[in-house]
Amino acid sequence: MKKTMMAAVVRGFGEPLQIEQVPIPVPGRGEVLIKLLASGVCHTDVHAADGDWPVKPALPFIPGHEGVGRIAAIGADVEGYQLGDMVGVAWLHDACGRCEHCHGGWETLCESQHNSGYNVDGTYAECVIGRADYLARLPNDCDPVLMAPVLCAGVTTYKGIKETEVRPGQWLAISGIGGLGHVAVQYAKAMGLRVVALDVADEKLQLATRLGADVAIRADSKDAVDRVLQATEGGAHGVLVTAVSPAAFGQALAMARRHGTVSLVGLPPGGFETPIFDVVLKRLTIRGSIVGTRLDLQEAVAFAVQGKVKPTVHSIGLHQINEVFRDLKAGKVDGRVVIDMR
Repeated sequence: MKKTMMAAVVRGFGEPLQIEQVPIPVPGRGEVLIKLLASGVCHTDVHAADGDWPVKPALPFIPGHEGVGRIAAIGADVEGYQLGDMVGVAWLHDACGRCEHCHGGWETLCESQHNSGYNVDGTYAECVIGRADYLARLPNDCDPVLMAPVLCAGVTTYKGIKETEVRPGQWLAISGIGGLGHVAVQYAKAMGLRVVALDVADEKLQLATRLGADVAIRADSKDAVDRVLQATEGGAHGVLVTAVSPAAFGQALAMARRHGTVSLVGLPPGGFETPIFDVVLKRLTIRGSIVGTRLDLQEAVAFAVQGKVKPTVHSIGLHQINEVFRDLKAGKVDGRVVIDMR
């Protein structure tokens, strides 16, 4: 087996990724080596490469956390996997397994967690190391390009919808119909919800309509909130915010009905104004939602395996990653971009 692989490497924050040969890692105890077939491109990868967040990755590093591939080598003390098994690598690389959050089934809140493509090397490469206990088990015959976005965009929006506690037949407003939002529309419809889609781009609203949204509204129109309130007869029971715009967060509170829940997924810089009077009088719940647990991941994958969720994808080669990053920053990406490594 060869000893090096191609990878896209961040060597300086805000600089173009370098496509270069790097050593193939060796799996340690509890780990497997995965020969990647596809890797989704998430906006979080752009933030990581630009060093946008307070806790920055250590340079150099390989981004990526939506990887699908087959197990190529197995480390010590790994049970339940065989060479050739199809698996997925998600944002949560591992967690401590000992804290109150891990014991309570909320390993995504573990303060000692490691994240793929952030503080451990990720999936913009031909191979990646995965912790066996945190991998997604995938059907051997699944399409890796279509499955890759489910490992982040899918589980993140699925969990975010669950956090709204909206029941079948009720209204969910989804703000932002990009890589996450267009998948959220499909999860919501598969879960029996009625959907209002909001975005500032007509083509994204058209995509939402094709995917089953009941109502599509321009988020930047002056009467956007009034139109949501009218369409839902009093406001959405839940609002999922995937948009990376602080304005969308404030708008979400206004379009929620009394006793509604606003689930925040997007991570724009800065803050947003929270009208205390409305939050109290309408008994609103504002809830942050961070990706999803291993159980959420398997549930999200199940929807995709059953054909109920199918991301809109654009395949690229690894050498095109810098061009895609530019498009993501400019808001020009429709659906999800996936690096095809087959």
